[in-house]
Amino acid sequence: MHEVSLAQKFRQILAANNWQADDAQWLAVAALDQLLNELHAPQRFWSRAFRKSKPVPKGLYLWGGVGRGKTFLMDLFYAELHNVPKMRQHFHRFIKDVHHQLKTTGGLQDPLQKVATRLRARAKVICFDEFFVSDIADAMILGRLFDALFDLGIVLVATSNSPPDKLYRGGLQRSRFLPAIAALKRHNRIVQIDGGKDYRLLALRTMDIFHYPHDTHAQRQLEEYFCAIAPDQGTRSIPIRLEGRDVPTVRRADGIIWFTFAALCDGPRGVADYMEIARTFHTVIVSEIPQLDVTLENQARRFIALVDEFYDRSVNLIISAAVPLSQLYTGRRLRFEFERTASRLVEMQGNDYLALPHVP
Repeated sequence: MHEVSLAQKFRQILAANNWQADDAQWLAVAALDQLLNELHAPQRFWSRAFRKSKPVPKGLYLWGGVGRGKTFLMDLFYAELHNVPKMRQHFHRFIKDVHHQLKTTGGLQDPLQKVATRLRARAKVICFDEFFVSDIADAMILGRLFDALFDLGIVLVATSNSPPDKLYRGGLQRSRFLPAIAALKRHNRIVQIDGGKDYRLLALRTMDIFHYPHDTHAQRQLEEYFCAIAPDQGTRSIPIRLEGRDVPTVRRADGIIWFTFAALCDGPRGVADYMEIARTFHTVIVSEIPQLDVTLENQARRFIALVDEFYDRSVNLIISAAVPLSQLYTGRRLRFEFERTASRLVEMQGNDYLALPHVP
């Protein structure tokens, strides 16, 4: 058993930040605490003597609405898991990496088994954030991949906005995805964290989603907003890799990232970059947006594409700009397109939009 329980650690964090937790969150903490104890438990003498492996504990599938602390609790579990090989990834990044590995293992009789074996060499416990399936290519491989991972003794801890039975609902050939759902339910405890406050929405409702002008006050406000939403302090000035290129960031933490406008809309950026960001982060801060005049038509076009991708995936977009939204675009070529963008930016500041679940 670990020396300080997860519940004790959680209680300390609540006290330090003057936070309160509800019953559903405490039940999730208890389930995570139990799993920590099972993973940290030493192998019994008779099992060692007869060379029996330690039983593989069931993993956890934590699901519930947005802003309920699922990622925070999983990350707390991950930080307290010691001396056990582990990995933690956003699910979109994980499945993208799996597809890449499948391309490099072409010609093998069972490439998914090879991918699973590689993963087991890296980790005994895998943590997924924002488990979500919308792509038929992902759906078709997950059943066999999960079977291979669980057969190798991998323990899964995942967060999701949906219960397992609603994953990939309405998707093409969903019947072929049902084995993945069955495997998830067979090898994991399903824990619902729902019915309480949406803490992220409560924070967002107090913020100026579109902030102007961008001055020292705006910079301070964005720093405060980042800290209010991020589960931890994250990193500063560490680039993110997008489509094979390093893109500068201001700050970054689980679920939230901050870019300058120049980093996102100057240079060789495109829809694929914005799609990757939109699938990986529920909240994006974009600061220092200039007035988009006739000299910045290319940057304006990229910004339009960025807003479209974020809107389609219900990303929370927090902005600081040089001028009010009504004066943001003064160019000529993109007037019609930017009218739609401006309309979307207004909608994205409203409570109805902010309450939408992120679509990874």
